[in-house]
Amino acid sequence: MLAIRWILSLLFNIQMYVAMAIMAVVFAPWALFSREGAFAACHTYCRWVIFTARWMLGLKVEVRGTPPTDEVVVAAKHQSFFDILVIFHAVPRGKFIMKRELIYTPFLGQYAQRLGCVFVDRGKRGAAIAKMKADVAKSAADPGQLVIYPQGTRVNPGVVKPYKVGSGLLYEQLGQPCVPVATNIGVFWPKRGILRKPGTCVVHFLPRIEPGLTVQAFMRQLEHDIETTSDALLVEAGFRAA
Repeated sequence: MLAIRWILSLLFNIQMYVAMAIMAVVFAPWALFSREGAFAACHTYCRWVIFTARWMLGLKVEVRGTPPTDEVVVAAKHQSFFDILVIFHAVPRGKFIMKRELIYTPFLGQYAQRLGCVFVDRGKRGAAIAKMKADVAKSAADPGQLVIYPQGTRVNPGVVKPYKVGSGLLYEQLGQPCVPVATNIGVFWPKRGILRKPGTCVVHFLPRIEPGLTVQAFMRQLEHDIETTSDALLVEAGFRAA
């Protein structure tokens, strides 16, 4: 049974990247002339991956809470590539804070730029934060939901990793509400590896944190809200830390 799941996971991964290339090329003329074309391409791709994950792998998606449609900061738990797709599909105009290396990834990098994503050089710390804040200010002309991963990278279920202050600085700078997002996706679609497991991936949009808190108070509440709910979702999914 495990061998069959591994083979199906491999086939799923192959078709997922083939579909990315095909859709990127098909939508390219529209995306070149209109940002709406880039959003249409990416939403179509997300729907395809979510559909084929259920059809090929028995991997269902459940979105809880209320995904935002206005201009907010979305601060999300990040466990795998799949949570990016589910979050983007749930909001109308998502744009992500992304590591700079991804700008050179075929198709993904070009479309991310078209969406208005902000690329960050994670190795430069203070300089990276200053540039991120400047680039976010520039991107304000393109309205949407700005998605940031407060821990800065994918984190396996059960692993404790500190939250970085960047999300708090953006919350302070933009003066917008922040919508925390919890998930258990890493139980079924791990950070690395080919094997995908059947089950129900949950992405939970939590109550907003309204503007006005200090950065320190915001960071405490953000981490508490995301980690508490994510831990509960892991238990619900049957995950037990080693």
